[in-house]
Amino acid sequence: MQLQAEAPPVSNQDSFIDEVTEEVRRDKLYALYRKYGWMAALAIIVLVGGAAWNEWRKAAAEAEAQAAGDALIGALSAETPEARAEALAALELPEDPGRRAVTLMMQAGAEAETGDIAAARAAYDRVAGDAELPERVRDVATLKSVILGTGDIAPEDRIARLSPIAVPGSPYRLLALEQIALAELESGDAEKALETLQRIAADAEVTQDLRRRVSQLIVALGGELSAT
Repeated sequence: MQLQAEAPPVSNQDSFIDEVTEEVRRDKLYALYRKYGWMAALAIIVLVGGAAWNEWRKAAAEAEAQAAGDALIGALSAETPEARAEALAALELPEDPGRRAVTLMMQAGAEAETGDIAAARAAYDRVAGDAELPERVRDVATLKSVILGTGDIAPEDRIARLSPIAVPGSPYRLLALEQIALAELESGDAEKALETLQRIAADAEVTQDLRRRVSQLIVALGGELSAT
């Protein structure tokens, strides 16, 4: 009488199936890794390299800003206006638009202090013509350039340059109008100058200092001050 082999217990069968399934899963995963693993490695390299590049770029920008600031402070610490103007003119202009504008405005101020109006106006005009700068920065540079050029620029040319600034919403509107009134007066149109001055005096945003200057001109021109 032959004896039948006993079937393995159910638990052993399940364990064997699990092992085979896990082995198949590992084989598939390994095949996928061999096929696409380079993409994952490349992604990791790009991420790590990008982060490193960003940190290096930020550190380089901070170092450049620090060096530019130190150079600017050093130039401004010169004892005489002439020395300050010379030191500022020798500085390499930063690539950053804001720092470049600050450097040029400082240079213009130093040149004006020495009496070199042409050089000062040239520096202000560079700021005024820099399209990378905010409009308000370009406007103040234009205003300063025109004020410095009062004796050299024809009144009609000053009015033409200042008119785009003397519009509602411009932060320097009233100061531009004051200079326009002076140019109108210089050109012989006292009546128009008086109208411009009265517009300034009646404006709700006029400062006390500007109101005082404008009021004195209005009285000198024989005009009347509106009640405030």
